[in-house]
Amino acid sequence: MLDYSHNAWLVAASLAVSLMAGFTGLYLTHGASQLDSQRRKLVVALAAVILGGGIWSMHFVAMLGLQLPILFYYDALITLISALVAILMVGLALLLLHFRPRTPQIMIGSGVIVGLGIVVMHYIGMAGMQLCRPVYNALDVVLATLASVILSVAAIWVAYGNRTQRNILLGTVCFGLAVFTMHFVATGLTDFVASDSAGGAGPALDNQVLAMGVTVSVFLICGAFLLTGISFIEPKETPAPERPAEPAALRAGVPFEREGQTFFAEPNRIAAIRAEGHYSVLYLDAEKLFCPWSITEAESRLEPDGFLRAHRSYLVNPKHVSSFERHKDNGTCYFDGVDALTKVPVSRSRLTDIREALGL
Repeated sequence: MLDYSHNAWLVAASLAVSLMAGFTGLYLTHGASQLDSQRRKLVVALAAVILGGGIWSMHFVAMLGLQLPILFYYDALITLISALVAILMVGLALLLLHFRPRTPQIMIGSGVIVGLGIVVMHYIGMAGMQLCRPVYNALDVVLATLASVILSVAAIWVAYGNRTQRNILLGTVCFGLAVFTMHFVATGLTDFVASDSAGGAGPALDNQVLAMGVTVSVFLICGAFLLTGISFIEPKETPAPERPAEPAALRAGVPFEREGQTFFAEPNRIAAIRAEGHYSVLYLDAEKLFCPWSITEAESRLEPDGFLRAHRSYLVNPKHVSSFERHKDNGTCYFDGVDALTKVPVSRSRLTDIREALGL
């Protein structure tokens, strides 16, 4: 068995790398669920590269600080595979968090996936060592896995339980500690022995070449951290609110015609309004009522009452929406308590406003 030690400066640097990557990846996805599907996929992919790359970078910054009495190097192919595994497993966890309802089961499952990704990346990275072989047993792997999974679940639970800046900071600490603690728990339980065979699958990477690659990766993470941090600490601008021209107050309600007479309906009783040429149709309980207003005039007058344009032909009153279904790029509002109307389509351009009004 070989005696080994760690360079204290590189140990500290490895913790800093894991914290920066954790903050950047977790804050980058802040608000991603309100984006359309394509932009959300892009944000999730970038966050996966940063978080997974941060796990890999932290590992190899710490390994550069590993001091052994013999020279050793790494297999380039195995080293690359370890980075890809970390990125793919973190990406899977983020896809679950941003494309599925965030139930407790989803958040715990995502934390377990991230924790396992850290462990798998670590041991694949260690397997790439040449002329020096790590020695460990199943119990060592179990202990390292428990440390990683528990802290990763805590990181996801805190950061995604409530998407506030405070929670993201706490989640960053948990993520950084998960990567850092797992690495040094696993390394502390590992022995190293010299090996004469060098059966690598790819070209050799000595510490100098590896250091250059890790430096580039850390540089990119630092740059992303600085850009994200500026957005995090930037004061929220509160411009003086403009006073838009207020629509004329409804004195009698929304007009509709029945049997040659004009009546007025209270806005809060109306579930939706549909365009009908230069006029419109009101959906009120079991009735469809002719309204002399155009859909544009109805939108202007009923905005203070909470009505929103869900489609170019429909205004909806969110108070009457019983359920909402999101499709790929649009959605559908359902009205179970309105006999005259079952559902209203939500166009892609109106999806964000409707979801916000429904508290989604």
